[in-house]
This record gives sequence, C-alpha cells and structure tokens, in this order.
Amino acid sequence: MKNIAFVGTGYVADYYMRTLENYPDLRLVGVWDRDSQRLPVFCRFYKIRPYDSLEALLSDREVDIVINLTTPESHFEINRAALEAGKHVYCEKPLAMSLEEARILIALAAERKLIICGAPANALSDAFQLTRKQLDGGTLGKPTLVYAEMEDGPVFMSNWQKWKSRSGAPWPGVHEFEIGCTLEHAGYALSWLVGLFGPVERMSAFSALTFPDKGKETRNLKLAPDFSVGCLVFRSGVVARLTCGLAAPRDRSMTILGEKGMLTVRDLWDNRSPVNLAAHYQRSLLQKVVDGIESRLGRRLPFRLYKGRTVPYPAAAQAAKLPAYPSQIDFMRGIQKQAEAIQSGQAPFFSGQVLLHLTELVLNLHAGAHDYQLTTSFEASEA
Repeated sequence: MKNIAFVGTGYVADYYMRTLENYPDLRLVGVWDRDSQRLPVFCRFYKIRPYDSLEALLSDREVDIVINLTTPESHFEINRAALEAGKHVYCEKPLAMSLEEARILIALAAERKLIICGAPANALSDAFQLTRKQLDGGTLGKPTLVYAEMEDGPVFMSNWQKWKSRSGAPWPGVHEFEIGCTLEHAGYALSWLVGLFGPVERMSAFSALTFPDKGKETRNLKLAPDFSVGCLVFRSGVVARLTCGLAAPRDRSMTILGEKGMLTVRDLWDNRSPVNLAAHYQRSLLQKVVDGIESRLGRRLPFRLYKGRTVPYPAAAQAAKLPAYPSQIDFMRGIQKQAEAIQSGQAPFFSGQVLLHLTELVLNLHAGAHDYQLTTSFEASEA
C-alpha cells in the first residue's frame, strides 16, 4: 500500500476522489489547500484529515506520494519542495510553466531516486490499449497520418459561472481562460500520440486568441490563446495534426490513417471510448445520405457518423467499480501505475524523459512555435 496526500482541493480534486475507492492499494492520509475556506469544506465532505500547512504535509513520514492539484503557476515550486522533502510526486498538467523549470524537476527526481509523474491519465485507458492492440496487430498496416482533435466547445458561452464540483468547488473558468486551453487540454491528445508513436522530432504550431471577450469576468484581463494547431513529425515517421480550442463544437476524437485502413477513437476522454475500423474511403448508405443533405444545406450537421465497424473490447470479468464521472477519465489510474512502479523499482512510462518531452511539446504548441526542433526525446517503449 502507498500513502498519498493531495495539495489542492479545488474543482479537479473531486475527479480524483471519484475513483479512489477503486484502488485499495492507495490510501489518502490527508490534504492541504492554501484556501482556508475551501479546505474544511472538502475535508468534511470526504471525511479526510486536513494538514495545518504545506510544511506539515511534506514532513509527514507517512506520505509516499504528493499529488499536486494546484494551479499551473504553482506547480514548479510545490513539485520541487515535495521532491526535496523526499516524496514521489504526481502533478496535474503542465509539469511546469517553462522547459527550464521542468528540466530542474526531472533532474532533481533522478538525483533523489524519486519518481515524478504527470497527468493526464487518459492514455492509460482501456481505449488506448485497444487502439494499440489494433496497431500492433497490423490491422491498419503502417500508420502514416493522424488527425487529433481536442476541441472542448465554446464553454465561455455556457453558464459556467454556476458550475460546481461534487463537493462544491466552483469551476475556475477565469483562471482557465488566463492559462489557456492548450496548456490545460493538449496533453490529453499528446499523451496518446507519444504513447502510440514515440517521440516527436520537429513541429510547427500556431496559436491565437480568437474570442477575446469571454464575458464581464474576463474583461481587462490578459487571456491566453483559445485556439492552437500543431503539425508534428515523429521519429517513427508518423505525421500528426493536433488542434486544441475552446470555440469549435466539442470534438475529442483521433483518426489514424494507415496503409490498409483507418481507425477512429471517438472520445479520448472516455476510458472505454468506441473505436471504429474502416477502409479509407468506405462510406455507408447513411453517410451518403448525410453527405447529400449537407451539400444542399451548404454546412455540416452537428453530429458525426463513424465509418466501418466498432471494435469490441476483450471480454473480461469486471469487478464492481465506481465509474469516472462527470469526466470519463479514470484520474486515479495514473497514480496507481506510479505506486506499482515504486513497488517494482521500474519507472512508469509517463515519467522522467517522457514527461519532460510532453512538457516541451505542450509549451511550444501553446506558444505557436514555428519550425521547432525538439530538444528532448526518449527511447520508445510500451506505455
């Protein structure tokens, strides 16, 4: 069993709590938050012990892994403090706000013989394993081109001010608009991409703030880009295009084109997303009808039809587990994998140089870096 402690009890902490009970080898011994009003509310709701301070949490010898669920600009300092206190670290994305800071953390973890891992955990999903099985089995032939979407819809046009988590934390909309959807969400697609196809050698990206007015709460604030697109060239030869935004209709799919066919993952956020296989130009009768309607209307209909057959998940006995909700990502799975790695002495995939590589990718996608040569890499292995 590994003992864990949360730093941060905001909106995302409830996502982690949702599936904690599925992992009896993880024991939450306490939490801390700098918000003195939020901390007792969270602790009462979950009947968890609060720490008096960050120092008290870090000095607790019971704690094996510190889970950093704070806002991105706090990640580096808290991660470093936890490592210096001799704790393994699991951090929400991004690992740090600069590549230099990320390098410091990775080096410090290696020096102290500690494991530092980073979110998201969606590339540890059943859907990821099913997709990789199709690729490894040669169903598509050699993969060549990938289209990945991480469009979360125009949330700023929604009634987001009233969104609350299970334990009552407000959704931090203003802060997310300031940090940017790329830093917050691109990792959901990038983790799949590097997990399937290995390290990226070079990239070209573009980012922009396309909707500068996101309501009265954001006026007079400096907002981050709400749209980015990047073209990635992998060492394996695969080419990918990734879009990330907060304006276009929600679409979190990935389509992989190979020499023999195509595969579509309908939702990268869904632990057991439907996965479709088809020939490249296969079009059902229904799709042809929809194509005709769209042609006459001069616009696309607000839904997608997926080509080919849906790949079944392997039949296996399922233990009674709490489903991830409202996100379909099992956030605790990454921490469970880290705990298993600590026990075995083998570093998990999304740690060390892989985590550093992902951080470099997301930072440069956010910045809209053009014709950028990656300075980090890793030896491709199984996720």
